[in-house]
Amino acid sequence: MSVVEDRRRAEVRALAELGCSEVAGTADGIHGVHRAISDRVFRYVRLGVGPAVAPVRALHDGITDGVYATISTVARTVGRVAAIGADWPGDRPPSETAKGAALIGAVLGLIGDDLEDQGSPLAADPVTVRVDGAVVHLGERPVPPGRLDPTEVFDGATGRVVVLLHGLTETEHAWGVGGLEADDYGVRLAVDLGYTPVYVRYNSGRHISDNGRDLAELLERLVATWPVPVTDLVLVGHSMGGLVARSAAHQAAEAVMAWPAAVSTTVSLGTPHLGAPLEQAAHYGSSALAAVPETAPFGRLLRRRSAGIRDLRGGSIVDEDWRGREADALGAAAAAEIPLLEGAGHYFVAATFTRDARHPVGRLLGDGLVLAPSAAGRGKARRIGFTAEAGMHLGGAHHFTLLRSDAVYERILNWLDQPRERAGVTGA
Repeated sequence: MSVVEDRRRAEVRALAELGCSEVAGTADGIHGVHRAISDRVFRYVRLGVGPAVAPVRALHDGITDGVYATISTVARTVGRVAAIGADWPGDRPPSETAKGAALIGAVLGLIGDDLEDQGSPLAADPVTVRVDGAVVHLGERPVPPGRLDPTEVFDGATGRVVVLLHGLTETEHAWGVGGLEADDYGVRLAVDLGYTPVYVRYNSGRHISDNGRDLAELLERLVATWPVPVTDLVLVGHSMGGLVARSAAHQAAEAVMAWPAAVSTTVSLGTPHLGAPLEQAAHYGSSALAAVPETAPFGRLLRRRSAGIRDLRGGSIVDEDWRGREADALGAAAAAEIPLLEGAGHYFVAATFTRDARHPVGRLLGDGLVLAPSAAGRGKARRIGFTAEAGMHLGGAHHFTLLRSDAVYERILNWLDQPRERAGVTGA
């Protein structure tokens, strides 16, 4: 059996088992709500009829506990059995197809840190360069079976490289990769300015700092193996991708890696540099729900969210923001102040549902996931360091409009189409 076939079967098996285990987990959560409500009811009934209620309660609890336990056990058993015979259309692993990657990307965004800890094949490649869904090998030669040879993939590449980083629960397919469509920023920059696009996929459920560290090392290998000296390196990140780019640049600079010297520009599209309100609401909401027995299962469900999602609370991009700290503590310290990479131009795009960013609805909802001040890195207590003229507001748009917008592309083109002299960098 080939390596690709092995990987395909492992991923399909993992998806089947995960699907049924989640059903079992849902049953356990419903069971918890049921018991919390029934326990409260029986306590009140006992106040009226006394100990006589005990046999009825014991019978009720025995039956309900047995039913939910059976549902949970059957779901997990079905998952294990289904995994044996489960399959995926075509010959390629799900992670190398657009639909399969989208499914896995969504799962990783939600629980990717847990899956990595479990050694799941769905989380086997945390940060990779992808071409048509397949992994480009950037390590020691020879190229392993099932991986793409970078000398073949990037044959004819230029010294101008643009790296595109997707957001939470997304994959590189979110950009519209795979053709000459007008909504693919990478392809358009290749045509208009001669950039060679590089699409990165990462496990967005991991801590942003972990992904940043791995991305820094990946870019060091990429630059070292690039067929020509890299003279101009551009990082474009959507949403969480902008934070991962900042984290990578910071950690690479601290480690004195070669590639940051080639970075001319970074562009963040709807990136929550100061945090995202939905994660902030989930952080406090989970504590409130966990305090009441009837809603505690919902609180536990919210608290199950991934490390990557939790990092969005304050826009955390370094280990110090989370290491050694209680994740659900209400008084957790604010995110560390990390400066933008020196020697490069830094730009941002913020969007709002309303055409006027000052409209009350626009100020309240932003682009649906990120508020404009956070995308601009300018708050009452924190400022990331963008200059006043370094940003763009896109009105009448939502968070995902930023992935494919003619107006956004024209602004990116304008930012990049400026004369710059960069020293060639070939890596260590």
